Amino acid sequence: MNSYLELNARQRLSRLLDADSLTEFLPPSLRVCSPHLAQLDAPVAFDDGVIIGRARLQEHSIMVAAQEGGFMGGAVGEVHGAKLVGLLQRAIIEKVSAVLLLLETGGVRLHEANAGLIAVSEVMRALLDVRAAGIPVIVLIGGSNGCFGGMGIVACCANAIVMSEEGRLAMSGPEVIETANGVEEFDSRDRALVWRTTGGKHRYLLGDCAMLVPDTVAAFRQAACDAINNVRQNEVALSLAALEQEHAMLQARVDQFGSLTDPLAIWARLGIADPDALAMLEADEFLARTSAHRAIHRLPTATDNSAGSSA
Repeated sequence: MNSYLELNARQRLSRLLDADSLTEFLPPSLRVCSPHLAQLDAPVAFDDGVIIGRARLQEHSIMVAAQEGGFMGGAVGEVHGAKLVGLLQRAIIEKVSAVLLLLETGGVRLHEANAGLIAVSEVMRALLDVRAAGIPVIVLIGGSNGCFGGMGIVACCANAIVMSEEGRLAMSGPEVIETANGVEEFDSRDRALVWRTTGGKHRYLLGDCAMLVPDTVAAFRQAACDAINNVRQNEVALSLAALEQEHAMLQARVDQFGSLTDPLAIWARLGIADPDALAMLEADEFLARTSAHRAIHRLPTATDNSAGSSA
């Protein structure tokens, strides 16, 4: 099976990482489960829906985590979040080459309320500590649940995001927006609208996603390696100046696209001819037609050179 989308978390890790290189921390045999779910009589998972460990990816020694979208949509609770925080802290102690996060999540686990919210904030802080230590953090998004909620913010705190067209990334999911503001604001049943708003192609064109790859494990593996190398060569250190530059980029995006209500209009404003045709293009053809029209990039331009080759 070559599709990244169709694999579960453990299958993705077994195919993505160097063979037999994963040493799992807190494996299912230890039964480290959420105490909150048991109190609510809800099902539990013996790894609490996230796999963490040390592994190798080509020449790189890495820490890696993979969320299981099949358990509560990959939602983050207290234990789930604590495992991620511990992994990130251990990455600093062991001075690994990089941290790789395979994210597939709807955000905070509603069953755990504030405990889940606190957990996500702690993950965010730990991720920034890893970056401050000079260790690249690379996020892969290609699962059917996408990456939403607080973990969507966590993803955007990483050095680089790699997505497939099938992946999705946003703060709020379509159903949440529709519930809060009505179907007129966002029709969650309009799947074409959902994907062109939150999907990998739109995120790539806006510069949120550094690399867009086909839905294959091999493409994600190569892109992850390329992203690690590019960040190590081109990364701008965390600083007030870098934060101000990021804010300026976001303000420019609002100024340029804030009045537009559909991604198709944004793509047209970027200068892309026949934007309606983009949705049906395969990743390699899409990249060939659009790479010159991307919005302001979040990462050094050198990152983009690997996007085409990895696709």
